[in-house]
Amino acid sequence: MRNMSVNAQLSAQDRFGRQVAACLDASADQLPHDISERLRVARLQALGKLREVQLRANAPVAVNGGVAILGGGDDGRGLWPRLVALIPLMALIAGLIAIYIQGTDQLAQDLAEIDSAILTDDLPPDAYADPGFAQFLKARIGQLQQE
Repeated sequence: MRNMSVNAQLSAQDRFGRQVAACLDASADQLPHDISERLRVARLQALGKLREVQLRANAPVAVNGGVAILGGGDDGRGLWPRLVALIPLMALIAGLIAIYIQGTDQLAQDLAEIDSAILTDDLPPDAYADPGFAQFLKARIGQLQQE
């Protein structure tokens, strides 16, 4: 009874394939040794190709015409695993924001030091804008190097 239900579930192609295989198995004993060896090797090659196709079908990355395609279809996962997968992205964004804040704080501190140095210097701030001040600095540096 169980065989009847199993056969009823098989498609027409599967039943035909099983009948052909049974006929071939029945007549395989009558074949010469060299032909049976060639058939065995061909069967092994076919099984190898089948395994390769199955592995490619299950792989998360498929190659099509020299282009790698990431597999990302609906694999039955719920919402929680997808949200957990976003954690590395959130960590990256938080790191970039921290680097930006640190950089702007450091720049503000450097500018504040320069401003305080200019304001506490003996020279008035207008002297730095004077074109002759650059000549004065070059002459002063030249004097210091000679000493």
